Amino acid sequence: MGSSELLASDEEGIAKRLWKKFKNERALALYSPFAVCLAAGTLNPKDFIHCISQDVYFLQAFAHAYELAEQYVDDEEDKEAISGLRKGVLKRFRNQDSLIREWGFEPPKDTTCDAATVKYTEFLAETAAGKVGEEKFSVKIVTPFEKTKLAAYTLSVISPCMRLYSFISKEIQARLDPDDGEHIYKKWLNSLSSLKFEASASRIEDLLDKLSISLTSEELDIVERLYHRAMKLELDFIWAQSIVQPSIVPCSRLLNNLEDNLILFCDFDLTCTAVDSSALLAELAIITTTNGSVPMPFADIRTTWRHLFSQYIEEYQQCVESIIQDEAGTDISLQAEGLDYEGLFNGLKKISGFEKRANARLIHSNVLKGLNLADIKRAGERLNFQDGCKKFFHNVVENKICSTKVHVLSCCWCSDLIRSAFSSGNLNALNIHSNDLVYQESISTGGMIMKMECPIDKLQAFKDVTSEIHGRPLKIYIGGSLGDLLCMLEADIGIVIGLSAGLKTVANHFGISFIPLFSCLITKQRELAESGSINCKGTSSTLYTVSSWDEIYAFILGQ
Repeated sequence: MGSSELLASDEEGIAKRLWKKFKNERALALYSPFAVCLAAGTLNPKDFIHCISQDVYFLQAFAHAYELAEQYVDDEEDKEAISGLRKGVLKRFRNQDSLIREWGFEPPKDTTCDAATVKYTEFLAETAAGKVGEEKFSVKIVTPFEKTKLAAYTLSVISPCMRLYSFISKEIQARLDPDDGEHIYKKWLNSLSSLKFEASASRIEDLLDKLSISLTSEELDIVERLYHRAMKLELDFIWAQSIVQPSIVPCSRLLNNLEDNLILFCDFDLTCTAVDSSALLAELAIITTTNGSVPMPFADIRTTWRHLFSQYIEEYQQCVESIIQDEAGTDISLQAEGLDYEGLFNGLKKISGFEKRANARLIHSNVLKGLNLADIKRAGERLNFQDGCKKFFHNVVENKICSTKVHVLSCCWCSDLIRSAFSSGNLNALNIHSNDLVYQESISTGGMIMKMECPIDKLQAFKDVTSEIHGRPLKIYIGGSLGDLLCMLEADIGIVIGLSAGLKTVANHFGISFIPLFSCLITKQRELAESGSINCKGTSSTLYTVSSWDEIYAFILGQ
């Protein structure tokens, strides 16, 4: 999102748009050892006290920044609003010890300012004083409007800090039992998710929005850079917190540094990618025909593709419906009690038969004839991935902490397309298991070497890989379609990204339940604290959901 996008929407202010843009940092904060141990209620109280002891330095920095910002604005209403924020900060500073006692802890006798705290507070102080990146604005010589700019810059550094803590506390609170009075950090979490704290965070965002309205695109870029830098510094602070006990996150650090101690399996289409590869190959085939490379009328091939896709969708839906209906044709898709693995396996065998018939029709139609391998590779290199996916795999491959093997299991028609898609991210180390087009001098004959057509093929590939591994590595499968269900259940941790209504309906019918990955980690952190070990598999009927690759990145790799 550049400055033009920040200016584009009148419905949301810049504060909310920036908060949404930097969602990666939010996930990293939530999946930090500090936040997970805090949510589990197993965080060592000394570590907690040390963390909140840093509040005094943050509050002092906020108060000084607000004092300068109040001087910069010339609108009386803005002055009053900033003054109110400063008074609130000073009140909290004076009452810090009593607040800590209200939360159930004894205030620390001595505090020292941590290095991560220093970096954020110095950044805020420099920004409020007029030093913005390489630019310095002298308050004595700038115009009133330029002073207002400095107020906006100052608030852009404070805003993400407040919103981040509000977000973390609400996410944790949403996963705790409201009647559980044993959680020792509940009062503190209540204070951060309270209406009062939310109102304060919203006032800062509203002021930032108001002060940014008249800024130029270049000045909005500065606001964005400051906001992002402040967010990252706050994230560094959270990850710098000392945790004495073992933490389940990031899982790559929890594992022993042994060969093949983590095996990642992943689907490709619409799990890694933003579009289905079959649609991309179809479009490429149509373009090839248009260029005259294949002796088939343009209208005929487009009609053929349209017919193949519509027939596929119709029959696929019928197949799925038959799986969740009894012999009388009655819908029985309500949540089953306990995992019916045999029923699921037999149901997915129906899907497998359907997929093989559909592929046979595709090959018989000859619509993939004439595709040039070079064109396929170029199309793969330009294939759009889900946000954060390529970065995740690149860092997994480069990760020095944990030895990891990555296997991509896909029913894509062309493994060359997958390899070229990943090659643009320097990810040639990934193991690709998929189908292959048949070529004659780099030109597709229209035939296909079928290696992985269906859910049963994926499961067999999963078992083949794991059977060759010595020891007990942690097996994680990331998927999002019906074809991935069996593999996700066989894995130690099955992660569903982008849970669709169809997948949920079929899975529930066979007794599979879904819970957010973060909720799972809270439970596993308690388990780790109580017994010193974890059972990653847990109940075989449970899969874990995430909304983005950022969560997967944070869970496995951390910061």
